[in-house]
Amino acid sequence: MDLTFSAEERAFEKEVRDFIAASLTPEMKRATALTPSVFSDPDIGMAWQRALHKNGWGAPGWPVEHGGPDWTPAQRWIFEAECARAGVPNVNVMGVKMVGPVIIGFGSPEQKNFYLPRIVSGEDYWCQGYSEPGSGSDLASLKTRAVRDGDDYVINGTKIWTTHAHHANRMFALVRTHDTERQQDGISFVLIDMKSPGITTRPILTIGGDHEVNQVFFDDVRVPVANRVGEEGKGWTYGKYLLEFERGSGIASAKLRDALRTVSDLAESDVTGRAIDDPDIAVRMSEIEVDIDALEMTELRVLSALQTGQNPGAVSSLLKLRVSEIRQAVTRLGVEVIGNDGLYVEPMRPLYRLNEQPAIPENMLPVVPEYLNGRAYTIFGGSSEIQREIVAKMVLGL
Repeated sequence: MDLTFSAEERAFEKEVRDFIAASLTPEMKRATALTPSVFSDPDIGMAWQRALHKNGWGAPGWPVEHGGPDWTPAQRWIFEAECARAGVPNVNVMGVKMVGPVIIGFGSPEQKNFYLPRIVSGEDYWCQGYSEPGSGSDLASLKTRAVRDGDDYVINGTKIWTTHAHHANRMFALVRTHDTERQQDGISFVLIDMKSPGITTRPILTIGGDHEVNQVFFDDVRVPVANRVGEEGKGWTYGKYLLEFERGSGIASAKLRDALRTVSDLAESDVTGRAIDDPDIAVRMSEIEVDIDALEMTELRVLSALQTGQNPGAVSSLLKLRVSEIRQAVTRLGVEVIGNDGLYVEPMRPLYRLNEQPAIPENMLPVVPEYLNGRAYTIFGGSSEIQREIVAKMVLGL
């Protein structure tokens, strides 16, 4: 899709490209290309976050009074597209794109003053405490309990599939503060210091061989009541608000297009025997490109709403559904493109720190792990079945 930009927007585009050229090191770029997980490791991702913050670009979607750059929708689009094209690291989106908007929308002045600067600077690294064993898609059934004891909550329970909990120094979590007839009414939203006594993190290795997610246990963990965001028992409302940003506040089409370009480059190379000459692969590549074009248009509409201070709304579920499906289609195509080389297993992580030459070309290394890890795309952040129910009810009125 071609977008017609003004002279000022073209100047901004050059400014973004110049910034990336000056700030993105070859090490960052290589590490990002060889990372099959959802997020970059903190030593890579947060180095990029600090570079963005230094330039005043650490929180593109935030209001200017809280550190946002006051960009127009077109500028935001240009920034995201150029970052994807250049292959910049994924920053800790759970801070900037998820808990940040919740604190801005519902947090106390003290919480805003303390947490927001630390999020945008990269000083704090966040993880999300939502899912539990038995409470994934049925999140309202969560059982991790927070009992009031003076000025503290005492938290007991467990969270699972907690991405980067082993790196994070802070967690935002949904906890049960009351037993109510309607499960959603007894949930509160709290901010937890991961260094608090009583927190244990147990690694979970994904099928792709990566240590990305964890199970986190809480044994009599004391959290100040002052760390509760908003009203007690209103956490379900805040949690849904956050999920709208998780599902629909990003510009995934630019990254999907870059991922498809990586697969296309492999398909056109001699190392795959020019897999692009296979008519089936060529057709599927074209089909995915059309799907990305359609997604791009929807994201532009949502971006305009976000720029006026609105949350994404129910359309975020449509975006999450399509992004997940397209991402899986891209990774599945990648495996088919590399063919028998996909049988090679490299257990070392991170891949960008290998001490010896792999048996297959380096740019093939993340293809199969990305495909295997990508099976979770239609589950995390709300399964595809849940997203279809939301779209049917909230968008189509069924």
